[in-house]
Amino acid sequence: MNKKFGDYLEAAMPKIVVAPTFIVALVFIYGYILWTAWLSLTNSRMLPRYDFAGFIQYEKLFTNDRWWVACKNLLIYGGGFIFICLAIGLFIAILLDQNIRAEGVLRTIYLYPMALSFIVTGTAWKWILNPGLGLERVVQDLGWTSFKFGWLVDPDMAIYTVVIAGVWQSSGFVIALFLAGLRGIDDSIIKAAQVDGASLPTIYMRIVIPSLRPVFFSSFMILGHIAIKSFDLIMALTGGGPGFATDVPATFMYTFTFTRNRLAFGSASAMLMLGGVLAIVIPYLYSELRSSRRG
Repeated sequence: MNKKFGDYLEAAMPKIVVAPTFIVALVFIYGYILWTAWLSLTNSRMLPRYDFAGFIQYEKLFTNDRWWVACKNLLIYGGGFIFICLAIGLFIAILLDQNIRAEGVLRTIYLYPMALSFIVTGTAWKWILNPGLGLERVVQDLGWTSFKFGWLVDPDMAIYTVVIAGVWQSSGFVIALFLAGLRGIDDSIIKAAQVDGASLPTIYMRIVIPSLRPVFFSSFMILGHIAIKSFDLIMALTGGGPGFATDVPATFMYTFTFTRNRLAFGSASAMLMLGGVLAIVIPYLYSELRSSRRG
C-alpha cells in the first residue's frame, strides 16, 4: 500500500508543484479579466456595482472624442514605433553581421537600454527634450540661439517624442532578434550566390532578408503588444499631455477608472485594449502552432 501511495505521489508531484501557480494565475489574471468584462456591462462608478446595464458603456466610449484621440495617437505611436524599430534593427544587425571590429562593444551599447524600465526611459527623455534644460537649451548655449525643439510641449508633435523614447528603448531588442536570425542562415547559400556573381546587396535583398520573415513577424507581434499596453513610458514622459494630446488607450483607461471614478467606463476601454492585444497574439500563436506541426 505504501509503495502504491509513493508511486502515486511521485507521479502527482509535478502537478502539485505547479498547482499553486496555476490557481493564482487562474484567479488573479483570468478571473480579473472576467470581472473587468462584467464591470464593463454595469453602471459602476467609484465602487463596483453588479446590476447588468447592457452595452451602454461601449456606446458612450465610441461617442467620446477623447477615446478617438487616444486611438489615433496609438496608431501614430504604434506605427512609428514598430516601423522605425524594425528598420533600425535590421540595418544595424546587418552591419554587425559583417564581423566588424568592436562588435561586442556596439552590441552592449545598443542592448543597454533594454536593461532600463520605461519609467527611467521616460524620465530621462523628459529631461533631454525639455526646452528649458535639455537639447534646446544646450544648443542655444553653444551659440545657435534661434534653435527650437519644443516638441514636448507642442500638442501636435508631443506624440512623436513618445516614438523617439520608445524606439531608443526597444530597438536594441529588435537588433538582437535580427542578429540571431542572420547568424542562423546557412553560409553555404550565401557562398553559392557569391560564386554565381551576385553582389552583396543583391544577396541580402533576394536571399537573406526574405529568409528573415519569421523574425519580422515575431518582432512585429512583440512590438505591437508593447505599443498597445504602453502606459509607464507615456506617464513618465508626457503624463498624457499637453492636455490629452498624447493620450493612448492605456492612459485613457487609467484616467477614467482611477481619477474620474468611472469604473465601468474604464473597464469598457480595458476590454477593447484586450481585444487589440488578442488580435495580435492569436495570429502569432496560430503561426507558431502551424510551423511546429509542419516541423
